Amino acid sequence: MKIILKQDHEKLGKTGDVLNVKDGYAMNYLLPNSIAMKANDSNMKVLEEIKKLQAKKLDKEIAEAQKIAAELSTVSLEIKAKAADELKLFGSVTSGTIAESLMHKGFKIDKKNILLEEPIKEIGTKTVAVKLAGNVTAQISVSVIKEEA
Repeated sequence: MKIILKQDHEKLGKTGDVLNVKDGYAMNYLLPNSIAMKANDSNMKVLEEIKKLQAKKLDKEIAEAQKIAAELSTVSLEIKAKAADELKLFGSVTSGTIAESLMHKGFKIDKKNILLEEPIKEIGTKTVAVKLAGNVTAQISVSVIKEEA
């Protein structure tokens, strides 16, 4: 039986995939649990409309992300941290710290989207990548300075 997945399924595939499965599996599990629907002509038309809407939504998100990336590329963060000497920090500057600093500048970026390979543990300036929607990334400059006592 040909079906269209209504939601992601770890073994079958992603939402919108058209698959051939055994009739019993479709009738007894997938259809009653609203995981899939039959792949008839009307449902295929609905699927095409949903795909068009998702493509438009994705294009809009990417355009907005490019606009935010342009704004972010001009941002330079200055983070004060306690330091043992002129180079080493007592703690470290993490993606959460950078996200918090960006929030103070007016950007709401999740810390998971800040691509920091490892926490910053030294005083200085680093370039950090920020992942936005799609494959759009922005580069921000993060300066870690010694906090005066």
